[in-house]
Amino acid sequence: MAEEAGLDLVEISPNANPPVAKIIDWGKYQYQKMKEAQKNRRSNKQGELKQMRFGMKIGQGDLDIKLRKIREFLAEGHKVRIQVFFRGRENAHRELGYDMINRIGTLLEDVAVFEHQPTMAGRNLSVVIRSK
Repeated sequence: MAEEAGLDLVEISPNANPPVAKIIDWGKYQYQKMKEAQKNRRSNKQGELKQMRFGMKIGQGDLDIKLRKIREFLAEGHKVRIQVFFRGRENAHRELGYDMINRIGTLLEDVAVFEHQPTMAGRNLSVVIRSK
């Protein structure tokens, strides 16, 4: 039947009883799969990781602006790394950094969740958040 139609006979499931085969144009099938894979790669770019840095002495206005930008990133489907950096003697009071991360978490709890607990790396305290 495949030869009469000028198409290819493709075995789909060889272990089935009886084996399953399909009559298709193999070149067209491969082309469609390739185009679908390209489309999926193009639409998969939204998983990017954005970063927002906070100092310990940030004012409320600046904090509001950064939180608004984080909400935009989350709405676009990105993950966001929140990073609190310590300068000089601020490093002796790391608990204030954890308090700031928790405060940011409560302000964003309607749209975001923490992926893991905050971690300290050198002079930076960071956590990754994603949209709910």
